[in-house]
Amino acid sequence: MTDFLIRPATDADGDAIAVLIAAAFAEYEGCVFDRAAEFPELDAIASHFNARGGTIWVAEGADGVIGSMALAPTRDADAPAGAQEIFKVYVAAAARRRGVARALFDTALARAQAAGAPEIRLWTDTRFADAHRFYERCGFARLGTARECHDLSATWEYSYRLPLGAARHREG
Repeated sequence: MTDFLIRPATDADGDAIAVLIAAAFAEYEGCVFDRAAEFPELDAIASHFNARGGTIWVAEGADGVIGSMALAPTRDADAPAGAQEIFKVYVAAAARRRGVARALFDTALARAQAAGAPEIRLWTDTRFADAHRFYERCGFARLGTARECHDLSATWEYSYRLPLGAARHREG
């Protein structure tokens, strides 16, 4: 039994997701959260992902939104047709290691499989080592070299890929 609920986000959840992102960025030196400049989609977050053909979910606990994850068709030029991409993966520090990210991922994975996606991709800041370990436990493999994002945080990102015919879980 979990003490949280996974549900589709609404546009009204943008402020709560902004709090998650700002808190996560604050854990890393040099990560800058500037909502107006770099996260305008938070003003209508559900509509943003719906317009991309995707969905964003939140994990909601007794104190409100404690996690988020979105899934939409990827825009990576080298991805196979129908490939999906994960975005906005954030979990409140107090809610980590309670299965929140796994429950969000399982929700996104089920949607991608139902859509017949051949794979799921994602991009993640090179500084987010805990996130990298989580993605690898879910079966993702890192691809190629990092890309520079040219943002306020001077972000470099790694690309990860999960083929959907392969085993997706490595427990641990």
